[in-house]
This record gives sequence, C-alpha cells and structure tokens, in this order.
Amino acid sequence: MVERLPEYIDPLYLADKRAELKGQILLSKLDRLGDLLCDDSGVVAVELVFAREGRYPIIEGQFAATSLMLKCQNCLQAISFPVQGQFKLGIVNSIEQADRLPEEYEPLLIGDEQKILLRELIEDELLLALPAIPKHQQACYPAEYLADKTILPTTTKTDATTENPFSILAHLKNIGEP
Repeated sequence: MVERLPEYIDPLYLADKRAELKGQILLSKLDRLGDLLCDDSGVVAVELVFAREGRYPIIEGQFAATSLMLKCQNCLQAISFPVQGQFKLGIVNSIEQADRLPEEYEPLLIGDEQKILLRELIEDELLLALPAIPKHQQACYPAEYLADKTILPTTTKTDATTENPFSILAHLKNIGEP
C-alpha cells in the first residue's frame, strides 16, 4: 500500500495489479473546490482500491475531510462542514461500455489516455458530496443587514387602514356609468 499518492495514475494498470492507494491531498491543490472555501488549509484523506469485476476494471474509494470551511451563501461567513463519502467507479473507454456497467458503478470515461490526474478524480467526488447551497443551520444575515434593522424582514401585521391600490379603478368604473 502506498502512503504518498501519485499525481497521475494509470487505473487500468492498477486494476490489473489489484493495487491499493492510501494518502492525503492538500485542499490548496484542489482549484475548483477552492472557490467554495473560506480557508483552503487542511487535507482530504483518500483510500482507493483498484480491481477487476469480471472484465470491468473498477475503483472503489472513500474520502474524508474533517472540516471544510465553506462560505455561507446567506452571510458569506465560514461554516465548518465535515465531509466524507464513498464511491464505486467502473473504468470505461466509450459510452457503450458505460451503458453495460453494473448499476452500482458510476462510469469513469478515460478515453485514449491511460493516465488520469488523481486529484481531479477526488475533487469531483468531493464536489458531489457538498451541499448545493451551503448555509448555517440558524437564520443568519450579512453584517450590513444587522446594523440597519429596517432592512430585516418583519413579522408585524399590516395596518388595516392602508389604502387599497385598486380603489382608483373603482372610481373610474363609476365615472362611465349613468
């Protein structure tokens, strides 16, 4: 078992060897994930097992990051979000092969190139595990809303004496009648 993860992997070769990879990837190396984070310090722990199921080469893996610091989409402050997940990938060269994969496997289309960038594979799985709109459990507002209480939504009942905006239409209707 390898403790240091390689940058590129040849999944077909590793499946034939029934290899196992275990290690960590720095969050700062995951560019697409970096846009969602307030702080990109930390690591994601990864374990991968390569094998063959029948004639299909497969990758079974799991990942865990103890606390990703995501940006709350309400207040734009940091949220600590632990993420972990598992995945099963079937390595295919074409869409036809992907259609024939057993249902428990997601296709990993490698095409003509045998080597793939490992951190992109893990980053894809991490992005799928994150919430679409990260936000705090409790109601939160940006700081400028908290400073100006008039901007915050209120739950008071509207005054019953307010004028109906359509009352002028009733007046116009009465003008045309004899």
